[in-house]
Amino acid sequence: MQPRQPELPSLWMMTDERQGEALWPALHRLPPGSGIIFRHKTLPGKARRRLFDKVRRIARIRGLILLLAGGDAKARRWGADGAHHRRPHAPRLGTAPAHDLREIRAAERSGAAAIFLSPLHPTRSHPGAPALGRMRFAALARSTRLPVIALGGVDGLRGKAAMAVGAHGWAAIDAWM
Repeated sequence: MQPRQPELPSLWMMTDERQGEALWPALHRLPPGSGIIFRHKTLPGKARRRLFDKVRRIARIRGLILLLAGGDAKARRWGADGAHHRRPHAPRLGTAPAHDLREIRAAERSGAAAIFLSPLHPTRSHPGAPALGRMRFAALARSTRLPVIALGGVDGLRGKAAMAVGAHGWAAIDAWM
């Protein structure tokens, strides 16, 4: 029997250590059917797993899709709906990050269900990193058959603007806090 393949959300939250206790109300601001990419990569293994389990319980209750930033095998062991990493695999939901055309093509070859294209705008997560800007983002989004999720300095208004130029949806950290 094939694993459940959830519908791809258009709204996403990326978790991050700097959210601290603001993570919990942020999870409750997400509309049902939204997605979460659980990162928290700097936490030690057991602490990261405990936090993931708490987030997973909330995600299940609220009808949210939860992906683990990391390998597919770990995502499966931890009970995530899929994985967010550079080499996702079908048939589980897998998404991949991309910053340029080369990485978009790699994501297509990997079997990713969607691409998180970033950074659309300057972002606190990567201070000083060059942003794609709206025109370059739009050109890259049109270059692929995969759904593209806008990431990087995105909030509700900027997310709608990204969707107007070809994004399937948008993801953020700060916009949910």
